[in-house]
Amino acid sequence: MKNLIAGVDEVGRGSLVGPVFAASVIFKKYVDKKIFKDSKQLSKNKRNLLEKYIKKNCVWAIGSASLEEIEKLNILNASLLAMKRSIKKLKIKPTTILVDGNRSPYLIGYRLKCIVKGDKKIPEISAASIIAKVARDRIITKMSKKFKNYSWDKNAGYGTRQHLAAIKKFGVTKHHRKTFSPIHNILSHN
Repeated sequence: MKNLIAGVDEVGRGSLVGPVFAASVIFKKYVDKKIFKDSKQLSKNKRNLLEKYIKKNCVWAIGSASLEEIEKLNILNASLLAMKRSIKKLKIKPTTILVDGNRSPYLIGYRLKCIVKGDKKIPEISAASIIAKVARDRIITKMSKKFKNYSWDKNAGYGTRQHLAAIKKFGVTKHHRKTFSPIHNILSHN
């Protein structure tokens, strides 16, 4: 049997708002692996082009964990849950799953291997990081339309100076992760 490798990565772990996303990608034989890089090293335009390429030429799946799951489970466990969901949604079962980072979800019947900085080393993981990031960015940009003061369409909910200033000025929204610092600190001082 052919060795089918799936790359898995998550996006949004350090954000202060919204869900965490994960993706799993299996390349088909003819996919050009050299075109992939870590999503953080690519322009938004390049990520969008690569996302279309991946969705057309690869086997892929996206999973997520909600804000409520992040608050209940903690961000690490919610990230692992999102990864597990993306792996389980793949239409083909991979023989080997390469997971970015030093922790992988617990899955019976799968061979998983952690690769630290895998999004920079393994094209399948890079591809997973790209489609997870594009999917999450779309959701956060949509949320941003109702909460314009926070500039989530530009900062993806991360704790930029501008975002932190907006939290101080306009308060915490229903989309903010209440267990995250500095949100938790702000709420406990009110």
